[in-house]
Amino acid sequence: MTTPYTLPPATVQDYARQGAVVLRGVLTPNEVATLARGIEHNLAHLSPLALVASQADDPGKFVEDFCTWQHNPDYAAVMQHSALPRVAAALMQSDTVRIYHDHLLVKEPGTKQATPWHQDQPYYNVAGRQNVSFWIPVDPVPLESTLRFVAGSHAGTWYMPRTFRDQQAKWFPEGTLADLPQIDAHPEQFEQLAWAMQPGDAVAFHMLTLHASSGVGPASRRRVFSARYLGDDTRHAVRSWRTSPPFAGLADHLPDGAVMEDALFPLLTIK
Repeated sequence: MTTPYTLPPATVQDYARQGAVVLRGVLTPNEVATLARGIEHNLAHLSPLALVASQADDPGKFVEDFCTWQHNPDYAAVMQHSALPRVAAALMQSDTVRIYHDHLLVKEPGTKQATPWHQDQPYYNVAGRQNVSFWIPVDPVPLESTLRFVAGSHAGTWYMPRTFRDQQAKWFPEGTLADLPQIDAHPEQFEQLAWAMQPGDAVAFHMLTLHASSGVGPASRRRVFSARYLGDDTRHAVRSWRTSPPFAGLADHLPDGAVMEDALFPLLTIK
């Protein structure tokens, strides 16, 4: 029998302070196998929201997809019945946990496309502070290819969200949010967090924590599943633009400022 995952005592405080923590062995080997099977099914049956985020001349390929968990039993099993909902409640310090969405991120061997520094929440349709994203690889991830975070960057500042390839402001109007600082040019100003990872590990991070990653080596495949959850204070933030991911028609029955009570975002039982 597998021992249930125990969240280290200091991790909740570290999450509140840093905005990102590593969770070693949060998924069991069986859950990792389930997730890997779900990823391969997703890659073979991409949704209309799927995109190739790498350039045409990239020797590898960076594939993303969103919001497929309700049609993927393996994703659903991990998102609902693993330790993730319980850990999410603890990290968010929330009495309730809702599924927000899933996000597939696969960098095939040799992919050069980097993921630039950004926050997630400005692309979304939610307001509130109680949230968490889990970045879960099913392949070993060396330090040079892992996700990097700026410690404490979730404190409150919203930075301008831009398209990754050409840096266009397609969400908030230009000039309405702070411009992203030059993080890599000033390492003394921005403490970075990063961890090499093994299957079963995850990093948990706040949706306002700045993060980025590099490409992968010619012999490395990096299959990652992200599970995103919402807590007590999260409310619907209706946008006049297409959010990423989009939830078409949601504003027709869920007004601005409403609790995220919708079949798309089920409330989970925390075990």
